[in-house]
Amino acid sequence: MGESSYGRLRIQMNKAFDIGVESLSKVGRAESAGLESGCSGHTVHSNKFDAAGKTNVDFGVMSADVVAPARSSGDTANVGTFFLETFGCQMNDHDSEKVAGLLLSRGYRQVETPEAARMILYNTCSIREKAAQKVFSRLGEYRERGAYKIIGVLGCVAQQEGQDIFKRAPWVSLVCGSASYRKLPEMLAELEAGNKRVTGLDNDTDETFETEITRRDNPWRAYLTIIEGCDKACAYCVVPHTRGPERSRGSESILREVRQLAELGYSEVQLLGQTVNSYVDPTARMKFSDLLLEVAKVAGIRRVRFTTSHPRDFGADIVEAIDREPKLCDHIHLPVQSGSTKVLRAMARTYTREEYLEKIALIRGAARPISITTDIIVGFPGETDEDFTETLSMLDEAQYDGVFGFKYSPRPNTPSLALNDPISEEIKGQRLAMIQEKQRVIQTARNLAMLGQELDVFVSNKSRRENQWSGHTTSNRVISFSSQEKELLGSYVRVKVTDSGTGSLVGLEVRS
Repeated sequence: MGESSYGRLRIQMNKAFDIGVESLSKVGRAESAGLESGCSGHTVHSNKFDAAGKTNVDFGVMSADVVAPARSSGDTANVGTFFLETFGCQMNDHDSEKVAGLLLSRGYRQVETPEAARMILYNTCSIREKAAQKVFSRLGEYRERGAYKIIGVLGCVAQQEGQDIFKRAPWVSLVCGSASYRKLPEMLAELEAGNKRVTGLDNDTDETFETEITRRDNPWRAYLTIIEGCDKACAYCVVPHTRGPERSRGSESILREVRQLAELGYSEVQLLGQTVNSYVDPTARMKFSDLLLEVAKVAGIRRVRFTTSHPRDFGADIVEAIDREPKLCDHIHLPVQSGSTKVLRAMARTYTREEYLEKIALIRGAARPISITTDIIVGFPGETDEDFTETLSMLDEAQYDGVFGFKYSPRPNTPSLALNDPISEEIKGQRLAMIQEKQRVIQTARNLAMLGQELDVFVSNKSRRENQWSGHTTSNRVISFSSQEKELLGSYVRVKVTDSGTGSLVGLEVRS
């Protein structure tokens, strides 16, 4: 499929697609190990293509109070084409859905390649040094594709670098942070009118939560950002600078959107935030656990996920909510970052090793098994061999179902830049490999223990092989299975686990 226009509501819930829906948000984690958990790891995708190169634009479903807002007589955007590439986490994925919705509702057409586009938008991530370096490398590639194009940098690198992007890449026309996406149509109108450089760099506004229309790239699972920014000020993290302070979205607005999504046929929602469990309703003072239960009450919603949680704000009430409501998925992503209290203090993580393990004990004490995944940073300045040994032992104690490991990389505007005793890249690489190997052994054993179990699976992928499907369990494990059914995408089936590996399970559909 080439160019596509979304000027009207499109609902395609019952159509079978020979495509991996999970590839919409998971393409690869070059420096990670473990389950794909919907955590704060990072992905790359361009205009939503699957591994085979087929475009996923047929999945576009608009959701908003209005289907297509009327364009003003002065709007000149209805003849434009755009290519949107996203690099980052699920929040960036969802931000790109908002951007695409805004543009499509105004007559822009999304195309599959930069060459076919009049405007190229690059939604960026700055969480690691390599991610930011990749931005300017990609901008150089875009420049070679044609100087006549409008090129815009969106997201975290845009907020981090600001107008300096124009100095390093003078061919860029637009620099826009995530909090300014609602103003994107006005900024584009300025470019259409001949303005050479336009910026939108606010990062402390509630307007980031809602856009008048969102183009949904997945027909069954929907992302909702419920809290933006972060107040935790971890020493290594650039998020407070790029996303601003914590701002929680009102519960009425969240629940209204969930109801709209359920009416459109969505059965699974994933609540997003840099520290999602730090949510506090600004209107009704509803706690995060209360919000989870309210979302689960919405008719038509079968699964509720959330990511990413911060250990400081994680309490027994969240576990109790998961125990109480089966619709709340039994998976928690709880980043530890280090197993050493000394390193955690240097990171300004606001908890000790012992306090973190108390959170793990809360989860393991739940009435139903809850899978736990985590993030780990190796090579933080000053991390000794003894500190790293404590991190390795944390894997043994916590028994994670998935670990996403990263090498420390210094980021601009972060306190860790002032720390001495840097760790060499060689040692970082060795430590990361040791984390991955230990987790491989743990994860293989935990998956092996699931042989013979029957699991509810949400089917999201049809293999090219006949009668082969795959999907996610409520604990977010990936399982491939056999079924004679012709159309299963978007449905829930019962699957018995017959084999296992490190990263996934194998099973057979259980017929009643």
